[in-house]
Amino acid sequence: MNHYETVFILNPVLSEAQIKEAVEKFENFLTSKGAEFVAKENWGLKKLAYSIQNKKSGFYHLFEFKAPGEVIETFELEFRRDERIMRYLTVKLDKEAIAWAERRRAKLNQKKA
Repeated sequence: MNHYETVFILNPVLSEAQIKEAVEKFENFLTSKGAEFVAKENWGLKKLAYSIQNKKSGFYHLFEFKAPGEVIETFELEFRRDERIMRYLTVKLDKEAIAWAERRRAKLNQKKA
């Protein structure tokens, strides 16, 4: 199983319930395909560097997970089919990126405590 990180941006006009529903849809999709979540983060509403679909902001979410490689193609197809998703990016993490992500999560946890 490979280690992946996906960041996706949801349309800013969505309600809180619609955002939660969209995030749960993608979580359930991954778990149904045998993926194991390492971390999930809600980054909230952020201003975009450039407008996408005439929108200047979006709700950012990050998934870090372990999954077989063949799952990614169908996962990204689901993103393309969902009109609530403005952009997405999935990257396969190497050992240095995994270590960096762990340090970043530890730093975030220290700030929360």
